[in-house]
Amino acid sequence: MTFTLATWNINSVRLREELVCKLMREEAPDVLCLQECKSPVDKIPLEQFRALGYGHMVARGQKGYNGVAILSKLPIKEVGATDYANLDHARHIAGQLENGVTIHNFYVPAGGDTPDRLVNEKFGQKLDFLTQMRDDFAATKPQKSILVGDLNIAPREDDVWNHKQLLKIVSHTPIEVEHLQDVMTAGDWVDVTRQDIPDGLLYSWWSYRAKDWDAADKGRRLDHIWATSDISATARGSRIVRAARGWEKPSDHAPVFATFDL
Repeated sequence: MTFTLATWNINSVRLREELVCKLMREEAPDVLCLQECKSPVDKIPLEQFRALGYGHMVARGQKGYNGVAILSKLPIKEVGATDYANLDHARHIAGQLENGVTIHNFYVPAGGDTPDRLVNEKFGQKLDFLTQMRDDFAATKPQKSILVGDLNIAPREDDVWNHKQLLKIVSHTPIEVEHLQDVMTAGDWVDVTRQDIPDGLLYSWWSYRAKDWDAADKGRRLDHIWATSDISATARGSRIVRAARGWEKPSDHAPVFATFDL
């Protein structure tokens, strides 16, 4: 079975319903994982998505904030949803396809502006969220699994526009990168995107603050697709649809894609 998966922080699924439909029509992933849906589950606009072939969904939502959803052309059943760090946030959903592949969709907290948990509660929450991810994957080793989402960390030097300037900026600090690596190690996860595109600058997020985001190109790779090592070799075709960042009234994130032969 071959299927293509995409992950996208949509920054309001209702506000950007037409952009989701555009991606479905033009790129047609079999599975589309969304983060920051900012909607209760019953308010997610499913009618148009179903009309485009996405007849299956597992999701967690809340009004105005957070929210994760997996929209699928393929049958999928919910197999988990964890409240990491006891934040009472809708930041995780897990679904399983009929071939036995489990897909974890995460929206890791951004962490605020100051990388110091003593003065910034949000940064501490981010680290605690990642620590529980690590502990859960260490306690129950995932197999035949894919992890995707806005992890809000750009781990490599070539995942940001300027490594030295961003070392003290939340999303690229050494302590965040260390925590993310611990999650990867605990679950025996493989970074599929960098497996396919091992070298070079690669971004999935560009700030709204830039007058011309494309020309400035001060991006970060915050959005990820991982796979457990037992299936990571089946991944191919990784890419980031940069053009979506330039669509009308866009999200500040671009969709990330990978194809799996399973």
